[in-house]
Order: sequence, then C-alpha cells, then structure tokens
Amino acid sequence: MLLTTNVKKYTGTVIIILIFVAIFELATDITGWLEPVLFPGLSRILPAFAEALPKLLEGLLSSFGLLLPSYFLALVLGVVLGLFVGYHQAVRTTLMPLFRGISPIPPTMLIPYAISVLPTFWLSSAFIVFVGAFWPILMGTIHGVVLLEERYLDNARALGLHGNRLFRLVVFPGALPHIFAGAGMALVFSFILLTVAEMFGAKSGMGYFIQYYSDFSDYPRVLAGMIFMSIFIILMMEIFDAIQRRALYWTGKR
Repeated sequence: MLLTTNVKKYTGTVIIILIFVAIFELATDITGWLEPVLFPGLSRILPAFAEALPKLLEGLLSSFGLLLPSYFLALVLGVVLGLFVGYHQAVRTTLMPLFRGISPIPPTMLIPYAISVLPTFWLSSAFIVFVGAFWPILMGTIHGVVLLEERYLDNARALGLHGNRLFRLVVFPGALPHIFAGAGMALVFSFILLTVAEMFGAKSGMGYFIQYYSDFSDYPRVLAGMIFMSIFIILMMEIFDAIQRRALYWTGKR
C-alpha cells in the first residue's frame, strides 16, 4: 500500500522526466540538432555513466565527508545561537542589523580568504559550505522564535516552566517549522557550494569529477556526473522531507 502510494505520488514527476529525456534524445542521437560535442546523446552518456560509476561512488563518499560535518556544525550552531538571539530581545536588537548586513555576502567571495588563511584545501572547502548553511539556519531559527505567540510563553510560565525546560518544551518546538524551513534552504545551498568548493581545491568528489572532465571536454562524463549528482540530491532531499514530516507530525502537514 505504501509503495503504491509513493508511486502514484511521483507519477507526474516521472512523466516530466521521461518527456525531457525523449526531447533530449530526439535533439541529439536521433536528429543531431544540438552540437554533438557539447550535447552527446544517451548512446554516449549511458556507457560513460556505467564506466565512471565506481569513480562517482568514490567521489560521493568524499563529498559526504565534506558536506556532512560542515552542514551539521552549521545546524547545531545556527539553532543554538538562533534560539538565544531570538528569545532575548536586547541581544536580537543589537545583533540583527549585523546579521542582515553580513548574511547576504555570497560565501564564494570568501574563497580567496579561506584558501589564504586556513591551512588545508579541505578546511577551506568545509568553511565555505559551513558559511553558506549557517545563515539560513540561524535566520530561520530567529524568526521562528520571534513569531512564536506570546500567549504560549505566558501559559508555559504560568505552569512553572522556566529556563531550559521552557526552551526545550515550548520555544524549540514552536520554532521548529521555521528551523526546518531554514535547514532545507541551507541543505540546497550546501549542495551548490559543495560543488564549487570541490572545484577549486579538492582532489576528489562529485564537483571535482565534473570539473576534471570538463577541462578535457569529455562531456559524456560531465553529463553523467551531473545526472549522478542530481539523483543524489533528490535522495537527500527526500530523506530530509521524511525527517521533517516525522518531526512536525503535530502540524498535520504531509
């Protein structure tokens, strides 16, 4: 029953993908409308994908080793700092102008400084991913706390909840939908920055794979790497959505 429901849920998605693949194949292998070097057809992409799969899986492990520590550090620090800043009005009034001024700076602009200051390329790449993930999580958490209705806090205090218990039982659950919204944006942004970071300093990873074969104009492998990365990102976002639905079951949203 669950499998049938999931298949029906993504029927439209599968149809759109199949239509796109059919149009792409028509414009490449069948008619040659698109330039064959830049846009190889499936007859060249699929063999390249199969041949490069071991290297792509190796790159996936490398990307995981860079993405997960950076993202989870940003998640922990962003949520903790966001709860503190959001709850204390004086702190929020002081820091929010600074946050609004710093957060829009693209993390990619920090790449030259990260390479110059940090001792290894791995740390430089991890720092770029961390910065990109940190701000959406922090701002989402702050907004979640600020938008929490005051009556909930008043009722909790009337029941004797203070300090850590108030944060754990009222403030954090109340801000959780906004935290997940910020964390979702941060995860998507992390994938983008992961690719960029791996292109300038890494010796492995999905971004490195795409950049390496792009330098040699091996576009079947470039497109194979893009397809592999897209599949990976889709799976990661599905896992994230499943965790979000489980954590926010009380909201009634599916």
